[in-house]
Amino acid sequence: MYDVLYDIRATGAYSSGMATSITFRLDDEARRALDELVEDGSAVSAAIRDALVAAADRRRRERLRAEVEELAADPDDRAEMARVRDAMESLRAW
Repeated sequence: MYDVLYDIRATGAYSSGMATSITFRLDDEARRALDELVEDGSAVSAAIRDALVAAADRRRRERLRAEVEELAADPDDRAEMARVRDAMESLRAW
């Protein structure tokens, strides 16, 4: 459905109105994914923008999850959390 070499021109507000052009090659898996994303009539450029934003969001969540797991496994951090919890508990009215 699409050329293997696909060229996008998208304008982003962050770029002072200048168009950003990205050229990339679609392998078979990416081509199938793009076909699926546009089968509802979505524009190719919109589907790709949405996919990029979703991928970046997923990566941020994965990094945050890894950081939380690392902190949860850190004995010094766990001891500090316990000290803070105990201090806060002593401030409760009942």
